[in-house]
Amino acid sequence: MAAEKQVPGGGGGGEENKENERPSAGSKANREFGDSLSLEILQIIKESQQQHGLRHGDFQRYRGYCSRRQRRLRKTLNFKMGNRHKFTGKKVTEDLLTDNRYLLLVLMDAERAWSYAMQLKQEANTEPRKRFHLLSRLRKAVKHAEELERLCESNRVDAKTKLEAQAYTAYLSGMLRFEHQEWKAAIEAFNKCKTIYEKLASAFTEEQAVLYNQRVEEISPNIRYCAYNIGDQSAINELMQMRLRSGGTEGLLAEKLEALITQTRAKQAATMSEVEWRGRTVPVKIDKVRIFLLGLADNEAAIAQAESEETKERLFESMLSECRDAIQAVREELKPDQKQRDYTLDGESGKVSNLQYLHSYLTYIKLSTAIRRNENMAKGLQKALQQQPEDESKRSPRPQDLIRLYDIILQNLVELLQLPGLEEDRAFQKEIGLKTLVFKAYRCFFIAQSYVLVKKWSEALVLYDRVLKYANEVNSDAGAFRNSLKDLPDVQELITQVRSEKCSLQAAAILDASDSHQPETSSQVKDNKPLVERFETFCLDPSLVTKQANLVHFPPGFQPIPCKPLFFDLALNHVAFPPLEDKLEQKTKSGLTGYIKGIFGFRS
Repeated sequence: MAAEKQVPGGGGGGEENKENERPSAGSKANREFGDSLSLEILQIIKESQQQHGLRHGDFQRYRGYCSRRQRRLRKTLNFKMGNRHKFTGKKVTEDLLTDNRYLLLVLMDAERAWSYAMQLKQEANTEPRKRFHLLSRLRKAVKHAEELERLCESNRVDAKTKLEAQAYTAYLSGMLRFEHQEWKAAIEAFNKCKTIYEKLASAFTEEQAVLYNQRVEEISPNIRYCAYNIGDQSAINELMQMRLRSGGTEGLLAEKLEALITQTRAKQAATMSEVEWRGRTVPVKIDKVRIFLLGLADNEAAIAQAESEETKERLFESMLSECRDAIQAVREELKPDQKQRDYTLDGESGKVSNLQYLHSYLTYIKLSTAIRRNENMAKGLQKALQQQPEDESKRSPRPQDLIRLYDIILQNLVELLQLPGLEEDRAFQKEIGLKTLVFKAYRCFFIAQSYVLVKKWSEALVLYDRVLKYANEVNSDAGAFRNSLKDLPDVQELITQVRSEKCSLQAAAILDASDSHQPETSSQVKDNKPLVERFETFCLDPSLVTKQANLVHFPPGFQPIPCKPLFFDLALNHVAFPPLEDKLEQKTKSGLTGYIKGIFGFRS
């Protein structure tokens, strides 16, 4: 088989060269078993992967690193494959095992082929033909791993390295069988790998066992997935629990597990033909809607069992995304039949078509889920509001944040009241009305809290009274709807809190009023004069150390100044000019005669 292309790499060559200058590169010169060779296979590949691209899923960068490191190892060991003009193939044999860098050379061969396979797996989503190349690279990786295992069988290699080589070969072999969908062979390889790593973890200290335990956790979902495909139906539940605990599956199993869950629901959806909601049975013919409705109970159970708020938020978003897709599928079915959406069915007034009613049901699920998500976020903010922030640099939550969430919830409740087909359902309208009162009470409560922070006592007191009014209406009208209101925030607890807050508010208002009527001392009296005009008077003025300090009048006022004098020439009126009659008379003699005399020089 032709040798792989070597990907040109980036920087980091100096650090990588130092790895190859050590007498036992990557193994940290570990000689725990006398003079035998030792190689920390799992530790080397994990550290290399994290430092060279796999932290961000960049398999191409890691493949380039493996190629460069392999080339430097060959140069350091003087184990070159010919020269630039001619290729001469060489294999690492047992006779060459005088340095564990020969084992590292074979390991880098396997890692390079594996990283290329994972790179092709990412690209195969858009280019299916690359899957054939992917399988070829995985087979090459398994071949190099088997060669490494064979070399480690030598007496020159210690027992720990032998076990790690066997586990590494089993892991790559399991991945190859997994891609070929040979479930039985894959589960046998993964189980072998898991057993070896568990034994190694139990034989060493906790620090050394961390890597082995992480690898065991990585392959456990693959084992359960293979078991399910072999015929173990209970494995799907364990896979979903693993997915829930880990907050989402990553790596080789991610797409396959999502496809498996969808496939399982699709099989169950074949038997689902109708759904009942609020006393009306509606046929369900759209496969995407069937799959969503079948997974609805599982999603709600997963949300209830979620341990962290991040996991809950992710599950809520996933459920809302699936619901939006189902609604879109129903809308596409409604488009050819737009006219029937506005007409009644079978002449019955107020009854919409089955497809429109199914659309209303899915919209109800979407809005109800959004309300639960925002309510869950509000609970988290309330807890954070009651606690003192540990890090003062971070922005602490404010009552205004909760007001925004309750505004969104009230908007969702208004949309629920407008769902087609439920206009005549008085019980539904009453239930939504009671829920609206509950959330209005909490919204008013946090608006009052925001007014308390700025010492607007009268506005806060009025809002507290409004909270009590809403809460008392809920208690008086709940009656038969108490079961539907039990999941909402407790109104009775809110009433108790508001009454205590009102007492605190009244006391704070009285104290604030008494403080405002206390006469100010002379040292605290401050007029509006700037500092330049009150040097002789002492008073405490904190504004002097701020950017708005009143130091001088600026711009300064206008002041009168002397103007430049004006000069008037009065003597001109008393001046007598000389007579000009002689000049005027001479001027009258001039003419043609004078002109001719001037030419001939006879001018007098």
